[in-house]
Amino acid sequence: MSDKFTIGLIQLSVSKDTNDNLNKALSWIEKSAKEGAQVICLPELFCSEYFCQTEDINNFKLAETIPGPSSEAISGVAKKNKVSVVVPLFEKRSSGVYHNSLVVIDSDGKILGTYRKMHIPDDPGFYEKFYFAPGDLGYKNFSTSFGKIGTLICWDQWYPEAARLTALQGAAVLFYPTAIGWHPFEKEEHGKAQYESWLAVQKGHAVANGTYVAAVNRIGLERADENSAGIEFWGQSFVCDPQGITIAQASADKEEIVLAEIDLNRIEYIRNNWPFLRDRRIDSYGDITKRFLDE
Repeated sequence: MSDKFTIGLIQLSVSKDTNDNLNKALSWIEKSAKEGAQVICLPELFCSEYFCQTEDINNFKLAETIPGPSSEAISGVAKKNKVSVVVPLFEKRSSGVYHNSLVVIDSDGKILGTYRKMHIPDDPGFYEKFYFAPGDLGYKNFSTSFGKIGTLICWDQWYPEAARLTALQGAAVLFYPTAIGWHPFEKEEHGKAQYESWLAVQKGHAVANGTYVAAVNRIGLERADENSAGIEFWGQSFVCDPQGITIAQASADKEEIVLAEIDLNRIEYIRNNWPFLRDRRIDSYGDITKRFLDE
C-alpha cells in the first residue's frame, strides 16, 4: 500500500428516474477511474431525488437491500476499473426497518462493509426521522486496497464526536456523502452563513483530528411536487487537508469530479507539529456521554 492515493468525489444532479441515476453513476465512476481516482465517493441517496422533503409511505418503495441491485451493479464496475467506491443507499433492512446507509466496495468488487447514518435530522424539508432508524453499527473504518478510510453521512457532519471516533480508528480521510442545500426563500438572507458554517465545521474536524475531510454534495433544485418550493442543493463538494486547507473544490451548479491526493506523510507532518491527539486529556472526558451537564 502506497503512502499516497487519489480520491474522486462525484458531484451529480439527480432525476426522478432511479435507473437513470444508477446508470449515470456507473458512467461517472468509470470516468473518475480514467482520470486517476482510486477511491471514489457518490453523494448521499444518489439513486433518487431527495424524497425526505415529504412524509409519504410510497417512498419506502425506493429502498433496497444490501447487497442489492445498486451495490451489485457498482461492484461490477469497481472490479472492472480496479477502484474502491463509497456507495450511499436507502437500505431496506427488513419490513418496517430502514436506514440511510452506505457500503464500501473494494477494487475486487467485494463489499468491505456497511455504515448506517448515526445522526438523523428532522427539519422542514428534511424529514428523515420518518424514514430512517438511527444507525446501530457504530462508527466505521474500512481498509481499502489503497488506504484506510472513514465514512459518515451528511447530518453526521455537525458532530465532532462522530468525526473523532471515526478518525481514532486510523482513517486517512473522512468521507461525508451529502445532500444539503437551501430552501429557495432563505437563500438570499441566510444562504451564505449556512454554507460557511457547513464548511467551517468540517474543516474543524480535519484540523482537530489531523486527517483529510471529503464532502460530496448534489446539485440542482429538487421539488417534491409543483406546489413545493423545493431544496436548491448547493454543490461545492470539497476536500481539505489535515490543516483545514481546501485542496480541491467543485462548482455550485455543475456535474463534475473532484480529484485530490491523500498523502499519509502530510498527516504525519501535521500531527507531529500539532500533536492534538497526543495531548488529549482522555481522563477528563467521561461526562461527554451525558445529554447535558445540569448544575
